[in-house]
Amino acid sequence: MKKSILLFIFALSVTVSAQQKTRFNKIDSLLTFLSANNKFMGQVSIREGGNTVFEKAYGYADVENNLTANAKTKYKIGSITKTFTAVMIMQLVEAKKLKLDTKLSKFYPQIKNADKITIHDLLHHRTGIIDFLNGDSTVNMLEEVSKEQMIAKIAAYEPLFEPNSKFEYSNSNYYLLGRILEDVTKEDYATNLSERIIKKAQLRNTVVSDKADLARNESHSYIFSDNKWNLIPEWNMSQAFGAGHISSTASDLTLFMNALFNETLLKKSTLDQMTKLEQSYGKGLMTFPFGERKYYGHTGGIEGFRSVVGYYPSDKVGVSLIVNGDNYNRNDIMIGILSIYYKMPYQFPNLVTFNVKPETLSSYQGIYASPQLPMKITIKVEKGELTAQATGQGSFTLNPISATEFVFDPASIKLIFNGKNMTLKQGGAEYLFTKE
Repeated sequence: MKKSILLFIFALSVTVSAQQKTRFNKIDSLLTFLSANNKFMGQVSIREGGNTVFEKAYGYADVENNLTANAKTKYKIGSITKTFTAVMIMQLVEAKKLKLDTKLSKFYPQIKNADKITIHDLLHHRTGIIDFLNGDSTVNMLEEVSKEQMIAKIAAYEPLFEPNSKFEYSNSNYYLLGRILEDVTKEDYATNLSERIIKKAQLRNTVVSDKADLARNESHSYIFSDNKWNLIPEWNMSQAFGAGHISSTASDLTLFMNALFNETLLKKSTLDQMTKLEQSYGKGLMTFPFGERKYYGHTGGIEGFRSVVGYYPSDKVGVSLIVNGDNYNRNDIMIGILSIYYKMPYQFPNLVTFNVKPETLSSYQGIYASPQLPMKITIKVEKGELTAQATGQGSFTLNPISATEFVFDPASIKLIFNGKNMTLKQGGAEYLFTKE
């Protein structure tokens, strides 16, 4: 009897292991397929609790020198830096070295409304301070800018709205938080990062960015055009600073999130404050729905790098994707990875493209409604491609297979345009939409 039980347990474990292997092999096949078709270069990591169950890099860290990337190649993570900055600020709050209601005027009184803006407002993007990166046409991210010059630039901006009256994402907020971190601790950002996060979370490949150094296994970023990968010029990280100047690996990002959500970096009560959203944004955290699951994390974009990290607390699952070769929708790649991981139906994308005239694409733009479904679909042309966005959902890029037919393979969606009508086909069902 005992032998039978042991045999059953062994057989069960082998079956589960085989299923896991098949699942991760399919994820690898998807990413290899995209990479082989010049749609993607980058790195992926999946962590379950304390264990990394999948990690791999695809493509090149340096195309010009034919240098392939590996699992330890470091990539610039852009705005995921904000989560690191927020954690360190909240550590200061825990240590009673800073308060959430401390006014910005304590540090930089020259900034307009500084006597009304709090640390809380900065963390939640509720300051009304213009985003220097996207709201100031004079900014040149290739130039080095000193702290004094940057503070003076931010101080010259006129407020967009009254502090704490609404949410509006601004890199200026996290630039200032990075400087406040230094002001309070009397240590530079890199030292704080090392002592407060890297050592505690046991990160191995996370650093403050500068110019990519191939000798340190750091990657460049690229865009695909003219049938080849083209190098994107590097920014000067002096301006990105606490809003976006960290480089890391996909594995380190999932390890960081695991440490954050398991009380290695902050108390649970403090983490609860970080995850409390105000108009879709917490303290350096946002959420990503996938089915009934809600992942916490952040996205990033800098130069040609695109990144995302998410953590699902209920299952202690972390997923990170970093892209340094941007020729495919990052969200579509994540949908594919998660669909396969959760054993959901998924078809590999159809990469055969059909050239549709720009005027034809433009004619499809508009908002479509159907009496069959309680949602509307907005069709837009973005960067020469047709995108679709259903009410309350993220947008996705459509792949043309004819002048009137477009598909989104990760969700098995086909849209067919006919005058003012649009037919949506998915899962054997058809829905007729009409342009409003």
